[in-house]
Amino acid sequence: MKRMRALEPLAWVGPAVLLIALVVLWPVIEMIRSSFLKISRFGIVQGGNGLANYEKLVGEKDFADIMVRSVVWVVAVVVLTVLISLALAQLFNQHFPLRKIARWALIAPWAASVLMTAIIFKWMLDPEVGVINQIRVKLGLIDAMGGAAADQLGDASSAMPWLVFVAVFVSVPFTTYALLAGLATIPSDVYEAATMDGAGRLRTYWSITLPLLRPALTVAALINVMNVFNSFPIIWAMTHGQPGYSTATSTIFMFILKSSDIGESAAMSVVNFGMVIVLTVIFLKVSRWNKEVT
Repeated sequence: MKRMRALEPLAWVGPAVLLIALVVLWPVIEMIRSSFLKISRFGIVQGGNGLANYEKLVGEKDFADIMVRSVVWVVAVVVLTVLISLALAQLFNQHFPLRKIARWALIAPWAASVLMTAIIFKWMLDPEVGVINQIRVKLGLIDAMGGAAADQLGDASSAMPWLVFVAVFVSVPFTTYALLAGLATIPSDVYEAATMDGAGRLRTYWSITLPLLRPALTVAALINVMNVFNSFPIIWAMTHGQPGYSTATSTIFMFILKSSDIGESAAMSVVNFGMVIVLTVIFLKVSRWNKEVT
């Protein structure tokens, strides 16, 4: 009977453990195994390949640039998203006319499909009929025959900032609402005590709001780090990583490799997986997520 009682928890945690094993662990194991195999473009395994896939991957002339760009992409999008969301969360936490409508409007970019949003922005940036270029023509920023200047997604120097803008645009709603939830948990008597002590608004925000908001901020930022690093629809829909590989991140590069060498693509997947873990550990270390607020 004691043994049966000891096994009772398995009835509750067993299905969850099985689901995690099937959905998370098994694909990771298969991904790592495939990275050491020689696989034809048609998916036929032709035997082991040792570290050749990794050697070929590292030998790609654009590999280093793509990895650096991936890190810059994550840092730029997450930092801008968090800063904008902090300001919006503080704004929407105040009482003002039509606040509910403003909050509902903020949900729209989040509720819409990321792919659909990316395609809409691509249409808006079309060099011939895009509304953004029409506005630029009317403002005299470019002439009616703008040519190369009008093709903002065809030039890496202008395409990457637009990609970052769209990624921030779709990330801000979730992050803002996560921070709003965090602000709602801060007791009002803390602010009352700060006011009685003569603390100004800036001092109160820096010494009380931000420290007490850290748990929500950490979760929101961490989710953004993982989502942005693995982001595919925005870049693929808007530029396909072009021109060349100038707007490609490691996720886009992994997908492109799949059409020519599945084994090398699997190796890129393993590198991506490792980078996500490294970035997550670095972020948690920097944010001191497990330190209690004093």
